[in-house]
Amino acid sequence: MSHSRYAVFGHPVAHSLSPRIHAAFAQQVGIALEYTAIDTAPHDFVATLDRFAGDGGAGANVTLPLKEAAFAICAQASDRARRAGAVNTLTRNDGQWHGDNTDGAGLVRDLTERNGLDLRARRALLLGAGGAARGVAPALLDAGISELIIVNRTADRADALADALGEPDRAHSRYWDDLRDLGDFSLIINATSAARQDQGAFTLPFTLATPRTLAVDLNYGEAAIPFLAWARAAGCHDAVDGLGMLVEQAAEAFEHWHGVRPETDAVYAALRGKDKVLVTAD
Repeated sequence: MSHSRYAVFGHPVAHSLSPRIHAAFAQQVGIALEYTAIDTAPHDFVATLDRFAGDGGAGANVTLPLKEAAFAICAQASDRARRAGAVNTLTRNDGQWHGDNTDGAGLVRDLTERNGLDLRARRALLLGAGGAARGVAPALLDAGISELIIVNRTADRADALADALGEPDRAHSRYWDDLRDLGDFSLIINATSAARQDQGAFTLPFTLATPRTLAVDLNYGEAAIPFLAWARAAGCHDAVDGLGMLVEQAAEAFEHWHGVRPETDAVYAALRGKDKVLVTAD
């Protein structure tokens, strides 16, 4: 077996910032690191991951649309990965993949520590029920939100996520067509990838927001523009994209693999300085 390798898997993944982030972390703590981006369609994911392991793959991050598939192939999974039913961090141990999900911890750390926002007692709306939504939903509940309403264009997936969270008093699913009737929220999270394919206006009822609302898009760069534009037009108090979450979840994975937690502020600042050229692929 060759030297240890790390990578991010996704489809598409060419614009992923993860190789740049992990290289910066490695330089910061003084370790040598090979970390690349590997594009694989869902039907080829397992075979591609097997080849990666055979070539010395020791760990991997997983992005859209592979997070739920990654969970399915794990011999072991952390508690937070099991609650999410999705994995974004894989570690090779004894010839098997062990899974974790650092998305939720990364999001909460970015919102509460970097942005100084209090999530407690907020009524929250989660748009989407795929791998990204699954990764953050448990952490939002743990952070103390009062209620989580999950809405997805495919209602069955919203129902499944609400059921999987196991907190029927706080986590509920609703239909997309019901958005106008749900009242207002002090936290709205966009975990959909619709804006990646359609750069038009992000259409939501303005009645969902108030001047107290925090709007969060798990996307960053170009893909976050439509939702954040809607948030500003709706009068939301704060609008935050997913760049900080991306850096923080990467730091969680890096610490898991290498036993040292990197500093994130300088890496975040360097990426934020290139906002105009960022696309989402993480």
